[in-house]
Amino acid sequence: MNPFRHMHLTRLIAVARKETIHVIRDPFSLGMALGLPAMMLVLFGFALTLDVDNVPMAVWDQSGTPASRDLVAAFGSSRYFSLRQNISTYREGERALDTRAALAVLVVPRDFEQKLRSGRQPQAQLLVDGSDANTASLATGYAQAVVRRYSAGVTLAAVRRNGAASRGGAPADVRPRVWFNEDLKSRNFIIPGLIAVILMIIAALLTSLTIAVEWERGTMEQLIATPVKPPELVLGKLAPYFAIGMADLTIAVSMAEFLFHVPMRGSLLLMFVIAAVFLAGMLSLGILISAVSRTQAAASQIAMLTTFLPAFLLSGFMFSLINSPKVVQLLSYLVPARYFVSVMRGIYLRGTGIREMWGEMLFLAIFAFAAFLVVVAAGLLI
Repeated sequence: MNPFRHMHLTRLIAVARKETIHVIRDPFSLGMALGLPAMMLVLFGFALTLDVDNVPMAVWDQSGTPASRDLVAAFGSSRYFSLRQNISTYREGERALDTRAALAVLVVPRDFEQKLRSGRQPQAQLLVDGSDANTASLATGYAQAVVRRYSAGVTLAAVRRNGAASRGGAPADVRPRVWFNEDLKSRNFIIPGLIAVILMIIAALLTSLTIAVEWERGTMEQLIATPVKPPELVLGKLAPYFAIGMADLTIAVSMAEFLFHVPMRGSLLLMFVIAAVFLAGMLSLGILISAVSRTQAAASQIAMLTTFLPAFLLSGFMFSLINSPKVVQLLSYLVPARYFVSVMRGIYLRGTGIREMWGEMLFLAIFAFAAFLVVVAAGLLI
């Protein structure tokens, strides 16, 4: 039996009008639906960052020579480190790390310049607070980069001073060039993925309570008794929430542009088209959850369980899936947010188009169509 036969536009519009009136009569829920995405974007956009800048550093310069001062100055001139205090013992360094007055301690030995002048390799010690593994790893990498740059400068100065390199010429000079996110700002990486995650959560929550409310209020029996067909009921209930979801997307994209200054290199129209397909699928999923659970409490819990956790853990939004266990990687392919996060970052950061993202777009289209069909089939069984 074809569920789309005998559909009538008048009945569909009537259901959509009824649902729109219901939404308008609840200004608190409407305000939450429009305000919650903006609030989440502000909170996560400003609070969530992977950047490690101005790492507080304490310095114990035992050498006190021009060479050691140049090394310390190299750290001080880097935007990744902030020289907070000078110490004179290891005990002071331990106290600085314990109190988090410093996250790193640089110790320059007494024979630093002596080894440098004699052609031997001088060594300096860097003590890093490893309680935050991510910050410690990044700080260590930045420190190694500063030391490499300092060493290259010393070697090049010696080459120029002697007229020729005594040991094989000038050192190799590697000059990296970063594409797509030239300033290496984590905000440019986080915000596009955050928009996708917020849209997924909000879309499912918006519709997960609709049919459950109908069952609890006893109005679902009245709808069933009317000539309204399941596709008309589903599309009519989806229409106002689809408009709210697109309004949320517009707000989020505007905030990304004017508040967070995230550059968009791709097509804004393409992004809205793909977002509309993704939104239709997530709204259908919310309707399905609402139809199956039949209570608001169960619907909200199931919606959060099936959207919030997968969106944050299995979409690649926060954690790279490359280093995840194979089982987790395979499981992530079932999460629609994984594909939409990839699309959003591709459009925002790389300016990619349909040719590069056709696989993700195809999956989102299949998901949206399948979710709608399942919802209609569930409607036939009500």
